[in-house]
Amino acid sequence: MQVNETLSEGLKREFQIIVPSSDVEAEVEGRLLELSKTVKMKGFRPGKVPLSIIRRQYRPSVLGEVLERTIQKSSQKAIEERELRPALQPKIEITEYSDGSDLEYKMDMEILPEIEIGNLSEVSLTRPVAEVDDEKVNDGLQRIADADKKFTKVEEERAAEVGDALLIDFKGTIEGVELEGTSAEDFEIELGSGSFIPGFEDQLIGVKAGAHLLVNVDFPKDYPQQEAAGKPAVFEVDVKELRVREDVTIDDEMAARQGFDNLAALSDKVRERLKAQFDEASKARLKRSLLDLLAERYAFDVPTGMIEQEFETIWAQVKKDLEQAESTFEDATGQSEEEAEEEYRQIAERRVRLGLLLSEVGRQNEITIERDDLLNAALESARGFSNPQQVLEFYRSNPNALERFRAPVFEDKVVAFLTELADVTDNVVDVEELFRDPDEEEAIAKEDVAKEKKAATKKKTAAKTAAKPAAKKKAASKKSDDDKSDDDKSGDDKKPAKTKSAAKSTTKSTTKSTTKPKAKSAKSGAKSAKSAAKAAKDE
Repeated sequence: MQVNETLSEGLKREFQIIVPSSDVEAEVEGRLLELSKTVKMKGFRPGKVPLSIIRRQYRPSVLGEVLERTIQKSSQKAIEERELRPALQPKIEITEYSDGSDLEYKMDMEILPEIEIGNLSEVSLTRPVAEVDDEKVNDGLQRIADADKKFTKVEEERAAEVGDALLIDFKGTIEGVELEGTSAEDFEIELGSGSFIPGFEDQLIGVKAGAHLLVNVDFPKDYPQQEAAGKPAVFEVDVKELRVREDVTIDDEMAARQGFDNLAALSDKVRERLKAQFDEASKARLKRSLLDLLAERYAFDVPTGMIEQEFETIWAQVKKDLEQAESTFEDATGQSEEEAEEEYRQIAERRVRLGLLLSEVGRQNEITIERDDLLNAALESARGFSNPQQVLEFYRSNPNALERFRAPVFEDKVVAFLTELADVTDNVVDVEELFRDPDEEEAIAKEDVAKEKKAATKKKTAAKTAAKPAAKKKAASKKSDDDKSDDDKSGDDKKPAKTKSAAKSTTKSTTKSTTKPKAKSAKSGAKSAKSAAKAAKDE
């Protein structure tokens, strides 16, 4: 076998590989001989079919099989001999071959970069932490009380208001046909809760007990029942009772309704959950700080194929989410499609670079993933389902499905390893600061820099104007008008900076949407766009 390197440029490698015809022919003959021992053919005993007949009948199919296997073995040998680490599957192109001639093919690939890790213990990080004080616990108890809704019948005759509840019977039809799941009796609906089809509750505001009415609504296009999705419907509604919400007292009785012995036990649980949330947020912010620092510190070539692959994955999800929400890039992110595409490409490159860096750190420090690590991750995932044990059993019995946790678990272990080495200083902040999106902080910081540059430019201009001779006073006056125009524009500078587009969201799940408030579908699009590349900067 002859291997010639025809290109070595950055991470790109290209080889011309020639396999002698004698090697190919030997493989073909060997395979035909194997077949002759098992082939059954009319007129011959098993294993006694002449090789010449076997060759004539089976050579074309065997040749294709041998060529594929030869290319696989020879390309792998070329890679191993040169100790190459392909970033993706090499591209193979047969450049010359005819039966009986040498096999010549071209192998293109990108290799993984060589990364100099250096001293990781020199990293200094700040971890924002927030304390769970009594005020936060009381706020948590109040939220439980707000959710612990109890309504009682109103005896006086009055019109229903937002915040009231109605006891109703209803029956829905689409084009005169009743659909399953669109009727109920003695159903309690809270007006303004948004728990029903959009527009349904609005038409019940102002009604009184005893009323009978028809409610016309359109089912959402993403409604689970395909027969109803996007179609107009008519609901026949009988209002049986008007109910008003009772004030809930935060006491032992409320705690008992939540399944606790007393208020103290419920308070302890609230404090415990808040601490877990705060700790998780601190961990996420620390991880983000670490990855930001690594992204800034390490600069190396990244395989373009890996970037493109990552970008295509993110981009496809974003476009799918926007399409489902019937939204546009402009509405959802405040960017044109071209601007969004450029930003997502940058984020894809960041993700690939950080992924390669973390992978190299893990490789050099022999960080491994055990089955128990994967099962623990599966358990955490299963807790989000109504039947966690069943979900966990699915992962236990399906090794391939369990493998989906390997990459994120490995990343978390490497990040934990790096933060353990780093010099980490805790910084006590308020809860709002703890849960603030780092990208919003970045946008505000950029805006502040822009303001400072603008102010410096205006001072410089004013100094030049003052130094000009009186004969040019008219021109100076024009410059003053320009300054005034700048001052008028400065009001815009004081507006809050718009959050960066979707894929820059962090691990914090409460990232604010940048969507314009004109359409619910547009809001959904923005949130979906954010989730499409959620934690893109953190991976």
